Amino acid sequence: MQSPAASAAGPTLEQLDAAVADVVRTTGASIALVYLLPPDERVLHLAVVSGAPAQITAPWARIDLSTPIPVADAIREERLVWLVGREEVAQRYPRLGLVLPYDFMLAAAPITNGTTTSGGLVLLWPIFRPPELSTVEREAIDTFCRTTGVLLQQAVDSGQLALLPGDKPRVLPPPNFRAPERVEALAAVNFAERLPIGCCAMDLDGRITYINSAGTDLVGVGAAVLRGAPPWEVLPWMREPVFEDHYREAVVSRQPTSFTALRPPDKWLSFQLYPDPSGISVHISPVTAPETPEGHRHASPSAEPPGATSLYHLMYLAAALTEAVGLSEVVDLVTDQIVPAFGPQALALLTAEEGRLRIIGYRGYTAELMDRFDAQPLTSPTPTAQGLITGIPSFFTSFTELKREYPAAIHQDNMASWAFLPLIASDRVVGSLVLAYDQPHPFTPAERAVLTSLAGLIAQAMDRARLYDTKHELAHTLQSALPPHTLPSARGLDVAARYLPAGHGMDIGGDFYDLIRHDNTTVTVAIGDVQGHNITAAALMGQVRTAVHAHATAGTPPGEVLTRTNRLLLDLDPGLFTSCLIARIDLAQHRAQLATAGHPPPILRHPDGSTEVLHVSPGLLLGIDADASYPTTEIPLSPGTVLALYTDGLIEIPGLDMDDTTADLARQIAQLKGRTMDDVADALVEFATTSAPRHDDIALLLIQATPGQ
Repeated sequence: MQSPAASAAGPTLEQLDAAVADVVRTTGASIALVYLLPPDERVLHLAVVSGAPAQITAPWARIDLSTPIPVADAIREERLVWLVGREEVAQRYPRLGLVLPYDFMLAAAPITNGTTTSGGLVLLWPIFRPPELSTVEREAIDTFCRTTGVLLQQAVDSGQLALLPGDKPRVLPPPNFRAPERVEALAAVNFAERLPIGCCAMDLDGRITYINSAGTDLVGVGAAVLRGAPPWEVLPWMREPVFEDHYREAVVSRQPTSFTALRPPDKWLSFQLYPDPSGISVHISPVTAPETPEGHRHASPSAEPPGATSLYHLMYLAAALTEAVGLSEVVDLVTDQIVPAFGPQALALLTAEEGRLRIIGYRGYTAELMDRFDAQPLTSPTPTAQGLITGIPSFFTSFTELKREYPAAIHQDNMASWAFLPLIASDRVVGSLVLAYDQPHPFTPAERAVLTSLAGLIAQAMDRARLYDTKHELAHTLQSALPPHTLPSARGLDVAARYLPAGHGMDIGGDFYDLIRHDNTTVTVAIGDVQGHNITAAALMGQVRTAVHAHATAGTPPGEVLTRTNRLLLDLDPGLFTSCLIARIDLAQHRAQLATAGHPPPILRHPDGSTEVLHVSPGLLLGIDADASYPTTEIPLSPGTVLALYTDGLIEIPGLDMDDTTADLARQIAQLKGRTMDDVADALVEFATTSAPRHDDIALLLIQATPGQ
């Protein structure tokens, strides 16, 4: 598959690269990230990177639009996000602050052509710049986002840009500085060689590109061994994560940083790092032993710790997994994050169901190959099945090794190395994770430890997600079984009802409604809201609705129905309160009797189209006071009149007064005069869900006394 960047053809790709370089140059940003948003998708794909290595940006290669990340917020809210310093980053975006605990400034903006949002731009600066964007910088960001939005839309319209997930993002080369003449280059090398102190150069990936003789003498390893590798990979005494972390800090913050390290047996060295857009210059010098050397102890090769980048990736995934609720979210996070962050070219996530292996997610493999492995018996002589049975991880650096252990194995995926990781939670194997690498992979002890920890985090998240899914299904089954699937028809009434869950927590609440027909001219309608969004609220809702239905069916007046239901709740002692409103409608007399227990006021639309918010005599919420009384209010209900009953989810908007939102609802109902109750209900619910964020369930019951009755 093609990546969003790689699939752009010719001039489009060159124009995008040039636009990124221009916005970086104009704003003075040290790092730039460009995300593309495929049409009809909610996942951002990192397409272009400038000023940072792929290993640092890997956790954000794919970002769901709902993720609390600056670029996602900028796109969702259609605004510029501006962050100053590590404290603000940690406060507003703790997941980002956990993985990049450095000082920097950040701007994120949506890429749009004015009508379609096609991605997002992220820019980073050193902390020592001014704390606000200048007019020139803002204009440069706006220009980039606008022109790139047009460019991307043209590419999509012409079929040049297929926004498909897959390959790594395109990393732009560092800016071209003046190339030195040969004489200058030789003079620079001779200058460095004459220095009595060590110095070396690193690229942005942390690889040593040059080190002078004094430097090799100080670290004790020749230049030929050091060149082309990060120092913490070839110098055993620099394998503590703290050393790699200083390199990451220099790249991200673009500020000088330093650390000391002990070269065994007793030589302490100071390393001072000076970053710029092309790489890092390092000054190496001997120092006396620090007063507290415990913080820089030498780690022997046999106790090699994992690298800082691996640990940060692990922390980021751990933080993300704690926010995942259902199993599908866990699967999406695992498949989206592991490939870019931990280096495999492919992965498969499996679970055991009814004695067989089931593939529940994968990346980098074809669907055809996954179909071959799906539903294999747990008794199969394969490393995946054996890992599920034994709970022991296995690592194979080559197919020869795998074949030696499993003679029946067939090489089907064209990969070179594999890790088979059982997912164990609470001493139970809940699944298996397969990681595959297209080049021979050694799996050092440190990496095995990280991958095993990774498997444990995924297993715990899957276990929590399954429990959530089970409770979620139970709650929805309970709730769907309790409210009436259809309301009974009543001659002389046009009735419409709607229910919409809040969409957070257990995604279920205690809102209910009902209609009880007594005879051809009399009905009782009820609506209520039990506190909470969980199984307890749903169960209590069923008990309240049953009590209201039973008392109303017996012909009990609305106020007395509430009184009896209130006593029932106090006897049950659920610790939850309930609001409720009941109306008994007499079509023959064109009257209605209403009683309320702390419920939002009903709205009446008169035949002439005018509306009013009814002020029903108040009563306490159900479940508070056994001696509470619920007076009845009687109103005229002439033919053509509409009575609107609703729960607070329809009118509750954070930051707004509920009297104002109730009046606004009344105006909307007035504007919908002449439409059927079903049409009115649909229009009200659509407006509520699109006009502002809603955090509560919505229940709506509309009753119109039709003319001619």
